Amino acid sequence: MTYFDFDNDFRHRGHLYLVGIDEAGRGPLAGPVFVAAVILPPSFNDERIKDSKLLSEAELTELSELIKKVALDYRIVSMSPEDIDTLNIYQATKLGMLQALNEIETEYHYVLSDAMPLGQLKVGHEAIIQGDAKSLSIAAASILAKVARDTFMFELDLAYPHYDFKHNKGYPTKKHLEALEIYGPVKGVHRFSYKPVRDAQNLQIKLF
Repeated sequence: MTYFDFDNDFRHRGHLYLVGIDEAGRGPLAGPVFVAAVILPPSFNDERIKDSKLLSEAELTELSELIKKVALDYRIVSMSPEDIDTLNIYQATKLGMLQALNEIETEYHYVLSDAMPLGQLKVGHEAIIQGDAKSLSIAAASILAKVARDTFMFELDLAYPHYDFKHNKGYPTKKHLEALEIYGPVKGVHRFSYKPVRDAQNLQIKLF
């Protein structure tokens, strides 16, 4: 079954306009988690759209622009490191998904999210395990979220070049962990509820 066929199965059940929702950035030690919600035209298909983890940077950029151009509606929101520390990453991601969904202005009939149950909604909803590898709508959302987050991390790298965010995107790579030990974590940038960040903070306290 293709990504397009997967979505069409829901349309054949009477849910013509689908919202696909996905996130990018749950695992990193730094930066926000980004969430995207998107409604694609029912007849739209592009076989290049797939799980964002399978695409090159150039492909992601090209497809993100295409999706924004053809989408009937889309929204991208972010939840800050402070939000993540306060709520935990699961709840922050869920809240971001609900916020993105609430900002969608176009009428829709069903919501497909990538593995995240969203509770009671005004329409039907299904959390699809590995949805970005099955659904065209979820895959499109994953691309929008991924490009938005990567763009943010490139900009963050300009302000904090010693963390090498343009290469590690905030993930716990060896170079990022080494930089955390040397410079310590940055408030508003790092997620202090994550153990490697807490450990680096405690190390800085001991050193100074």
